[in-house]
Amino acid sequence: MANPVELTILIEKIKAKTAVVGVIGLGYVGLPLAVEFCKAGFRCIGFDIDEKKVNLLKEGKSYIKHIDEARIKTSLPLFTPTSDFSRLTEADCIIICVPTPLGRHHEPDLSYVLNTTRTIAQYISKGKLVVLESTTYPGTTDEEMKPILEAGGSGGLRAGEDFYLAFSPEREDPNNKDFSTSTIPKVVGGLTPQCLLAAQTLYDYIVVRTIPVSSTKVAEATKLLENIYRAVNIALVNELKVLFDKMGIDIWEVIEAAKTKPFGYQPFYPGPGLGGHCIPIDPFYLEWKAREYEVSTKFINLAGEVNTSMPQYVIQKTIDALSENGKSIKGAKVLILGMSYKKDLDDTRESPSLKLFDILQKKGAVVDYNDPYLPEMPKTRKYSFKKTSVALTAENLSSYDCVLISTDHSAYDPVFIASNSRLVVDTRNLIKDSHKYKGKIIKA
Repeated sequence: MANPVELTILIEKIKAKTAVVGVIGLGYVGLPLAVEFCKAGFRCIGFDIDEKKVNLLKEGKSYIKHIDEARIKTSLPLFTPTSDFSRLTEADCIIICVPTPLGRHHEPDLSYVLNTTRTIAQYISKGKLVVLESTTYPGTTDEEMKPILEAGGSGGLRAGEDFYLAFSPEREDPNNKDFSTSTIPKVVGGLTPQCLLAAQTLYDYIVVRTIPVSSTKVAEATKLLENIYRAVNIALVNELKVLFDKMGIDIWEVIEAAKTKPFGYQPFYPGPGLGGHCIPIDPFYLEWKAREYEVSTKFINLAGEVNTSMPQYVIQKTIDALSENGKSIKGAKVLILGMSYKKDLDDTRESPSLKLFDILQKKGAVVDYNDPYLPEMPKTRKYSFKKTSVALTAENLSSYDCVLISTDHSAYDPVFIASNSRLVVDTRNLIKDSHKYKGKIIKA
């Protein structure tokens, strides 16, 4: 049974805003979260292993495009960025916002979560709250984290009795103009009712509304449902894109017509493949966990197959378009427009543009890129392309055999691109009046 004294002390500290919040992982999820806690009046310690990030934050500088430096500087009186994890002893509430990528064989890679949990376990003590926000499969908080935390500290501590454990999935949508960390309702699930109370009390100070659920597993499953829903529907329009193309039908025109229906339909859009940290990854987490219960997730598997095949489809359309113009892919000069996974962002996590770049190079093409938000190609877990962004001039555009639009940044002028390029393969419907350009615009 939970210690009512310890719980009361923690709740009172949160209400008085004397509780110190520790956020581990200062990326696209952790940094805005830390800023919101500071804005609400909490002292926040931000932990990250990347010294470069820590030093930039100490100077009040942002390394994420959509997080304004003014927000960082305003937070600094209450915000302490550090790489010294021994300072976890100072935190009353610890929130984990670290990556949960896939392994080489599309299996869940929980190494960041579990290594972080082991670090926390060294400093765990009575009355602390630990919350995981990283997307994962149902059971991670209860089955993976709980035993590690209980084995740490001075030993003998029990989750739900001596300290509190919860899961609250991040719902960040970087650069969304309508919703931010504080205005998105937040799902919260606790190991016990006491754990839920502690976590919900904390989050109530920074979000518009908290949504309590009965367990950490329900909260974990909620996040997966949200993103698998999107992955499946994107797979549907991607499959229809391939079919309708063969039928001479423009999928984009079909979607625009269909979305005029005021009920029973929500538009999803095709593309060159899935990007970002959630949608390309989350389905595989649930698929992997389902095997433990001897269940085959046929629907999820099929959606994954369709979506992961899209880069190859785009490449084939590019090869065919070049061939129609008397050019082989080998030796062809190709300019990819947009390396981030989403428009108007500098985020390349799981970006299909990277896959397109890699395939084109392996097929012998000479590949360059332009991205107004990425002057240099960042190194990722899978790729290391030592390239810099090419200036988007009329002269440069006309020098390439093919311009491949992979990300539809707002800065891209469709008329300028179409008018000055020899051939355009458009995966985002950036150039809507393609019929005006005498067959040199190919939708893919």
